[in-house]
Amino acid sequence: MARRRCVECVYYLKRSRYCILLGRRVEDPEHPPCVKQREEKAEKPKPQAQALAKPVAANGPQAPQARAIAQQAAAAKPVEVPMRVAAEALGFNYAPTGIRELDEALGGGFIRGKTYLVAGETGAGKTIFSLQFLLTGAVYYDEPGVYVAIDEPADQLLRGLRRFGWDVTPLIKEGKLVFLDMRTHFSKIYMRDERRKIEPKYVIESILKAAKKARAKRLVIDPVAPLIYGGTPDDVLYVREFLREMVFAIERVGSLTTVMTSEIPTGSKKLSRFGVEEFLASGIIVLGMEEVKGEILRVMYVRKARWAPAKPVKFVFDIEPGRGIVIKGLLKNFV
Repeated sequence: MARRRCVECVYYLKRSRYCILLGRRVEDPEHPPCVKQREEKAEKPKPQAQALAKPVAANGPQAPQARAIAQQAAAAKPVEVPMRVAAEALGFNYAPTGIRELDEALGGGFIRGKTYLVAGETGAGKTIFSLQFLLTGAVYYDEPGVYVAIDEPADQLLRGLRRFGWDVTPLIKEGKLVFLDMRTHFSKIYMRDERRKIEPKYVIESILKAAKKARAKRLVIDPVAPLIYGGTPDDVLYVREFLREMVFAIERVGSLTTVMTSEIPTGSKKLSRFGVEEFLASGIIVLGMEEVKGEILRVMYVRKARWAPAKPVKFVFDIEPGRGIVIKGLLKNFV
């Protein structure tokens, strides 16, 4: 069997040469340390029961070697120290998005328990991005997800997913994915109580109730603006307080990593519908389309990322049926 390399592993972050699984930097990606550990473990004789109970001396014979390694690490150039390690020292861990290059740029993915904004013009790929984020959690990390459908009825969305090559029916039956049709839900509240505006507490209660029931770890609100019933672009104070209360309530749960999508008007330089969503988010991923040499390319870049070593680079991507967003390279290589 051919020896596996780090570059072929989903846990390896190429830019920082960092292994998420082992929690350390890889010196030689061609010789994965995990493979070496398995080989050494297989060759090592089984210890006796008495030896297992024997404590290891803190200042034993390997202490000088450990100090030497620590001194070498301290002498390394600062730019070579992966910032993900520094972030983890603050107690962060990450929810991979399912887009390897983006996860690498963010140092591992989205910080768990925080809220992220995915912004873009119509047709930029916001819904596919959001669903890819949920599917990654449900399939690979055993993290149930809740998708809050706003603009499109949930049943139509599911039919579209099947045509795209993502049949999520098994995941729904297993309780790994829940689709909450908020448009129908709030229409009933609106008609019954004759409210001009839906109070934030009703939005929050409904979302958190669905998330709690599903034991969700990931949440998508797609898009966020229509939740603000009665709010207008001129009513900035109402919109700001509505979103602030909702985001803070969701983040107080502590275990929900949230993606909100927001449509950017064509030709606008804004990052969100109301201009306040981006200030509440821990990170902003912008999706768009640019013309290069007469060809329209889909482009993605990280506009904001708290506690992440994100470089200001643009990725070119395609949307492929059954796969979702697939990075093709850096925009500078297509110009």
